[in-house]
Amino acid sequence: MQTPANQSSVPVLTIDGPSGSGKGTISRIVAQRLGWHYLDSGALYRAVGIAASWADLDLSDPSALVRCTFDTNIGFRDDPSGEPRVIVNGQDATDELRTETAGGAASAIAAIPEVRAALKDRQRAFRQLPGLVADGRDMGTVIFPDAGHKVFLTASADERAERRHKQLKDKGVSVTLDGLLREILARDARDANRAVAPLRPADGAVRIDTTGLGIEDVVAQVLDVMSRPAG
Repeated sequence: MQTPANQSSVPVLTIDGPSGSGKGTISRIVAQRLGWHYLDSGALYRAVGIAASWADLDLSDPSALVRCTFDTNIGFRDDPSGEPRVIVNGQDATDELRTETAGGAASAIAAIPEVRAALKDRQRAFRQLPGLVADGRDMGTVIFPDAGHKVFLTASADERAERRHKQLKDKGVSVTLDGLLREILARDARDANRAVAPLRPADGAVRIDTTGLGIEDVVAQVLDVMSRPAG
């Protein structure tokens, strides 16, 4: 990957939104269509959460989690089918990263300002030519506030729970729809009300409600945003 002397000149599309809004799937497809790099910021928080659990750390201990953040080696690679894999301290942790437990841990540690600060430079390092699609919860508000294009995806809580239920069911994971809905609503509240980088649309972000829409419909809307002049 080529990094310019002036990294701020590299174009960035940020795609933020709550859990289950489809931002991960949409961001990966859009990055592929554009031929740009892709940042799954949530995977970084989940990776730190998993490393912390492997080390049996207290998720309410900021100093221990900050040390864990700096000490955790996080890598990304594609498997033979092209699916992205996340390597945490030398171990493939992709499947564990996708669990609700990992998501809950990520949300908890993401509320700690020192952890967010420790991960900021690591996220910004993904900004490399020819461009970056960054998905998360504060990509357009905190990490890349100067991004030329910003999108905020959303969907009803019921639909997001149904999507997650289908994903887990397809993987053979037994969960209840009601339980997932409660977890999503709790995570929404936690993410929206945290003191640092609360979940909200960035200034100038185009809001897209994905409720009832197919993947290609949403991708088309995002690519339409990219066709507009950078703001």
